Amino acid sequence: MNSAHNIYIHVPFCASKCRYCAFYSAPNAHPDWAAYTNGICHEIDIWAEKLGPVTIPTVFFGGGTPSLMPPSYMAKIITHLGHRFHIHPDTEITIEANPRTLTPGALHEFVQMGINRLSIGVQSFIDTELEFMGRCHNATDARRLIDMALDMRLNTSADFIYGMPGHTTDHIINLCQEINRIGLNHCSLYELTIEPATPFGKMNLDMPNNDIMADMYQAIASTLSLPRYEVSNYATPGHECRHNTNIWDGAPYIGLGRGGAGRPYINGTWYEQSGGPTLTQTPITNATRAIEKIMTGMRTIRGVTLTDDVRDAINPNGVATALANGDIHITPENRMAPTTKGILILDNLLINLIR
Repeated sequence: MNSAHNIYIHVPFCASKCRYCAFYSAPNAHPDWAAYTNGICHEIDIWAEKLGPVTIPTVFFGGGTPSLMPPSYMAKIITHLGHRFHIHPDTEITIEANPRTLTPGALHEFVQMGINRLSIGVQSFIDTELEFMGRCHNATDARRLIDMALDMRLNTSADFIYGMPGHTTDHIINLCQEINRIGLNHCSLYELTIEPATPFGKMNLDMPNNDIMADMYQAIASTLSLPRYEVSNYATPGHECRHNTNIWDGAPYIGLGRGGAGRPYINGTWYEQSGGPTLTQTPITNATRAIEKIMTGMRTIRGVTLTDDVRDAINPNGVATALANGDIHITPENRMAPTTKGILILDNLLINLIR
């Protein structure tokens, strides 16, 4: 029997393309949803043949803008997953949403079909910033959807972007105070990264320098009422995103749809996998997979479990130096984890920790 696998489903369609976005997505508010859904169901069938009827702990519809999908098509995908795999009542099923694309009626239908977690792409509560980023919603839309989801007692998260031109620590403090007032149990705060192929990458923006970025990052921890559990993610205990936590811990997962990627574990072999019509699958070594587990696990406050494969992949001298410098610590649960100091220099730290 193969082990449980998490599932990521990529929905590559958006009402419009944001100026910072480097993900695989295409502006298309009215795609052929029937063709897309049939393609995803076909991929589900392929993986069911490869893995057998394994348990699915989490399902994550990412994008793109999954909330554009008519509920009837998403219901068909979820139903098909249940026919081919073991979906339990406590399976976490997340959908990412743009505030302007989700009506109360559609949200109710999504919840009725089993969606139990909503990840809202807010990005900012300032309308001029949303317009600058190319978002198709405004702050009122975002607050309305957050209130609606919380009123439905839906497990709700919101994404925000900071570090745009002109941002200071006062900006991030005000944002965190607003999040505190709303009463969210989970949020993601992402530092704006300028990708060369995006519109922002061609605009020669005057970005905050590294010292200001570091000050803003530290201001989040001192202002936000939610504790950090990963570099960019914050939650009250018990409200962490189980899908992402499983992936960071090195659990197997499948990526469905063009733009989706995964790390399935089939009959004792790890694979690098991509979704879509071509559906590629390439074996990778246990050593390569161990390095990936270190890179993802060390992004979290709980760290990476020191299993034999991970111990073989780490550099003992780098670990000794990092321990002496107070950049990492070994937990009672046999995990190597970054300290508050270490997480600020994580990229350089990983270079020294990996053999």
